[in-house]
Amino acid sequence: MTSENNAEPGPSAPDSSETSGTNDAPEASDLRDRAAASIRDLLRQRNGKTICPSETARAIGGDDWRDLMPLVRDVASGLVDEGVVIVQQKGEEVDIAAARGPIRLAPGPQLNGPTSAD
Repeated sequence: MTSENNAEPGPSAPDSSETSGTNDAPEASDLRDRAAASIRDLLRQRNGKTICPSETARAIGGDDWRDLMPLVRDVASGLVDEGVVIVQQKGEEVDIAAARGPIRLAPGPQLNGPTSAD
């Protein structure tokens, strides 16, 4: 009987942790994809003007947008590497990894995709 009691809690605990672990990864990936899409969309709507990363965080995070700021900055860093975004402080281009404080995101040369005219 003790072996049955020991067997019941064992399987149920790993199942619940496995389930939550599995759900966390797709959710994070989905948030990253949504953040990237939001940055692109907002920049396209602004026609050359800059956006604040918090606008993207608010768009994808609702009331919990502040918790998403590190993710949005990380996604923006990836978009910088792709040429989609330029990071600015006080109107000057800066390295996002070195930037401290408020930043703005400006459209990069690849925002609308590569051009064949080059």
